[in-house]
Amino acid sequence: MAVVDSTPPQAWESLDYEPSLPVSEKSNPLSRDIDKASANQIVTILQACDMQMFQKEDSNGQYQRILSDSVLKTVMEAALRVEQMYKDPENSLVVLSGCGTSGRLAFLIATSFNKALQDLNKQPIYTYIIAGGDKALFTSQEAPEDDPTLGMLCLKEVCEGKRHVLYIGISCGLSAPFVAGQLDFCLQHLDVYTPVLIGFNAANQARSDPIQGCTFTFLDVTQRLQEAASQQKAFIINPAVGPEAVSGSSRMKGGSATKILLELIMQAAHNAAFAHHPIALQSIRDHLDVYVKCLDLTYAKPEHMAAMIESAGESLQSGRRVCYLGWGSLGVLGLIDASECVPTFGADYNDIRGFISGGYSTLNNKEGPLTSLGSEHCLSHVDFLHRLLPTLNNEDTVILIYTEFDDLSEVSKMAARVRENNCKLHAIVHSAVDGRAVEKVGINSSTGSQSLQRMQWELSTKLMLNAVSTGAHVLRGKIYQNDMIDLQVTNSKLYQRATRLLQKLSGLSEIQCEESLLKAVYEVEELTVNIALKDISAHTRIASRRAKVVSLALVCLLTGSSLVEARLSLENQPIIRDAVAACLAQKK
Repeated sequence: MAVVDSTPPQAWESLDYEPSLPVSEKSNPLSRDIDKASANQIVTILQACDMQMFQKEDSNGQYQRILSDSVLKTVMEAALRVEQMYKDPENSLVVLSGCGTSGRLAFLIATSFNKALQDLNKQPIYTYIIAGGDKALFTSQEAPEDDPTLGMLCLKEVCEGKRHVLYIGISCGLSAPFVAGQLDFCLQHLDVYTPVLIGFNAANQARSDPIQGCTFTFLDVTQRLQEAASQQKAFIINPAVGPEAVSGSSRMKGGSATKILLELIMQAAHNAAFAHHPIALQSIRDHLDVYVKCLDLTYAKPEHMAAMIESAGESLQSGRRVCYLGWGSLGVLGLIDASECVPTFGADYNDIRGFISGGYSTLNNKEGPLTSLGSEHCLSHVDFLHRLLPTLNNEDTVILIYTEFDDLSEVSKMAARVRENNCKLHAIVHSAVDGRAVEKVGINSSTGSQSLQRMQWELSTKLMLNAVSTGAHVLRGKIYQNDMIDLQVTNSKLYQRATRLLQKLSGLSEIQCEESLLKAVYEVEELTVNIALKDISAHTRIASRRAKVVSLALVCLLTGSSLVEARLSLENQPIIRDAVAACLAQKK
C-alpha cells in the first residue's frame, strides 16, 4: 500500500539531496511511490506536495520561499512599476511571456486584467506572448521553446512604438531559450524595457547548457539580470516551491505559483491605481494569505476529489475519454489542463479534452478562432455536443466546471444532455450551488472583492484539475515511481530531462542512457555514425513523431531486452513496472 513518504517534507532542501539537479527537476520524497497509490492516497500526496508552496524559508536560507520578505518586497517593487504604466497607457505596455503552461497562464492573466480595465473604461495595457503562438494555448507546441531569436522577434513586434515596457518572462526552471532571447533583448535596451524574471530555481541553478545558435546561456542571462537588479533596472522573483509531485511537471506547483505571483503584482497595482489602496507589503501578505486558505479549502473534501480521479482513471484505463465542460475563466483552466496531458504523459489529445461555453468569443485570444487548424482546436460547448457527445457512453467521464454566477439553466441543460448518454458526471462548483444531480466539489468563499474571489476559484479549479488529470494518468500506469516516463521528447529541455531520467532509474552512465534513448527514437538496434553526429534538434524532430521512447529505452536498459522485446512487453503490460518484471521473467 502506498502512503505519503515519511521523509521530512523539507528533505529536498538538503545539499546532499539529488545535488546535481535544480529544485524544479528533483524528485519529491513525499510522492516517491505515487505510482502505487489509490485515488484517495493520490489526493493526500498531492495535498502534501502543494502545501510545500507555502512553507517558510529554511533556517540556513539556502532557498527563498513565496513567504520570504525578500520575495514579497520584489513583488511590491514590480507592482509599483506596473502602477506607473497605468499613468501613461498610450505609451506603456506590460508583457507577460512564457512557454507551455507559463505562456497559457500569461494569456489567462493578461486577458483577465485587460477585461478589468475595460470594465472601468480604461485602456488595456497588458499583452501576452506564448512560444508557438495562439495554437500553443490549447495544444502542445514544444519546439518553439528552443528558439531564442523567435522569442526576441515576438517581443519586438508586440512592443513596437511603446516607450515604457515592463517585460515579465516566466520560465519555471530558468531554462527556456525562447524566454532567454527576450530577456537578452531587454537587457540590451534598458532605456525602454524593465525585465522581470519569474522562476522557481535558485539563480545559480539556471540552465547552463549551450543554446543552439546563441552565444549566451540562460545562466549568462540570469547573471546579467542580477547585475541589473542591483541597480533597480531589473527584477528576479524566484522562490523555491519544492519539487513537483511528478518530477519536472512544472505545470503543477510551478504553474500555481506563477499564477499567484502574477496576480499579487497585478492586483496590487490595480488596487493602487483605481481603488486608492497604496501598494504595501502588508496588503500583499494579506492577499497571499487568501491563497493559503484557498489551498486548505480545496482539499477540505478529499473524498470528492478522489471520486473524480477514480472515475477519470477508469475511463482512461478503458480507452475512453475525460471531458471538461467549463464556463468563463474556469473553462479556460479546463482547456489548459487538458492541453498539458499530451506532452506530460504522452497522451492522445482526445484522452482528456476541454471545452468552454462560448468558444473563442469567450477567450478573446489575439488570433481569434483557430477551428480551421483542426478538430483539436474546436473547443466550444457546441463543438462538444455535435462532435464528441454522440460518441460517449457510460465509460466516459464528464466534469462540469462553473460558479454560481454562471448561467445555471445552461449548466442544467448541459448536464441533462450528458446524462442521456449515461456518462459518469461530476462537477467542480464554486460557492453555494445546488448540485444534487452530480458528484460535486468546490469551495464556498466570500473573502474579499469579486476579483479576489474569482482568483481563489481559479486557483482551486487549477489544483483540482491538475489532481484529476495527474491522478488518472497515475492510475493508467503513465508514471514510474514519481517520474513522467511517457513524456514526449519534443525539445532540448525534454531531451535532456529524458536522458537524466534514464540515468536516475537505471543507474547507468549518461552515454549508455543517451544511446538507448536514440535507439528508441530512431527504432534501430544499433546506432549508425550518421545518427550519432546529428544535433539534438534533429533528434527531437524525429522523437516528436514517436510514442513511448523513454519507456522503451528504460525497459531495454533495465532488462537487456531488444527494442522488439521491449515494445512487445509494453504492449502486453502498459504499466512499466509490470513490463520490466515480465521481461525479466522471460529471461530467466
